[in-house]
Amino acid sequence: MIAVMLAQTIALTGGTVYPVSGPKIEHATVVIQNGKITAVGADVTIPGDATRIDVSGKWVTPGLIDGLSNLGLSEIDAVDGTNEGSTGKDIASSFNVSEGLNPASTLIPIARIEGVTSALASPGGGLIGGQAVLIDLDGGTIEQMIDRSPAAMVMDLSEGAKHTGNGSRAGVSARLRQVFNDALEYSRRKADYNRAQMEALSAPAADLEALLPVLRGEVPVLVNVNRKSDILTALRVAKEYKLKMILAGASEGWEVASEIAAAGAPVLVAPMDNLPSYDGLGIRFGNASMLAKAGVKVGFYFSDSHNARDIRQQAGTAVSFGMTWDQALRAITLTPAEIFGVGEKYGSLDAGKVANVVVWSGDPFEFSTAVEHVYIRGHEIPLTSRQKELFERYKTVPPSY
Repeated sequence: MIAVMLAQTIALTGGTVYPVSGPKIEHATVVIQNGKITAVGADVTIPGDATRIDVSGKWVTPGLIDGLSNLGLSEIDAVDGTNEGSTGKDIASSFNVSEGLNPASTLIPIARIEGVTSALASPGGGLIGGQAVLIDLDGGTIEQMIDRSPAAMVMDLSEGAKHTGNGSRAGVSARLRQVFNDALEYSRRKADYNRAQMEALSAPAADLEALLPVLRGEVPVLVNVNRKSDILTALRVAKEYKLKMILAGASEGWEVASEIAAAGAPVLVAPMDNLPSYDGLGIRFGNASMLAKAGVKVGFYFSDSHNARDIRQQAGTAVSFGMTWDQALRAITLTPAEIFGVGEKYGSLDAGKVANVVVWSGDPFEFSTAVEHVYIRGHEIPLTSRQKELFERYKTVPPSY
């Protein structure tokens, strides 16, 4: 089955192409061969065996990427048996969510038919929730879905992690530093650890071992954080341990945008969020645009797996509050790909990249715009979902007897 899908050659002709890596191209063609993009432009050679699809008057973009989600890990929030994103431990750095993914999740087609082709499937809970993986939203097996594992180590320095520091934010950061210090000590004295010739450490060996790639800068740390002071604490910890840090949430990020930019930390935000809480009293709709203006690399997310389909509305909201249209499109395509280290393969329409491509009836940020074609790894995705099937089933009321 996979071999047949990869053998397809498709030419999308006549559309307005938004490569993201460069300016839009009018009346252009995108050629897809063996799951990859092989040519993009207004004057390209179309292979003789290609299936030509006329997309004149349509908009063509890369597939959208949800930068932080639990797609494939959660089906019904209120039913524990359908949630796979947490071990319930404070320190779970050895926990990788990949084998908890459900390729048959009914929520995946719902996201796909709104143009979402990839997502970060992320753990949650505790101080160190575990390892997130980057997935494509197609494939009958876990192996077929996963593109990068781990893509990030997920941690929490927000109000939600206070219990892991005995109810104190200072306790949380102190405990995190202790775990990092113990991981470094463990790496230096593994032989002593194995002979039980060390003091007890703050986490099991497997969890300490899993932190070593993070402390070597090989795997980024994704930190959930909102309050201004907590953001600065996260940046402080990143500097102390030379971490590659990604900030997620960052409700009050606009207040310390220059500090975030100076630290070189990318930020994942949800532009539609504006309801204040004690964890983020300064939240505002303009957060994304203000961060971008300060020089911060900004990506978007919609963490609720049931609403990942609305990631384009996040982008449209950001445009309404000061972000440029091009910046917003990049924030749901190339920027998250770059943040998670796969920018050479995903996020833009360039020759050699994975063929995750969406054809729209118009501007994807307009509410009335419809998805007309979705390709993931060059395979055209049927525009069906359980919701659509239910709609068709019940749109005609049967006669009463």
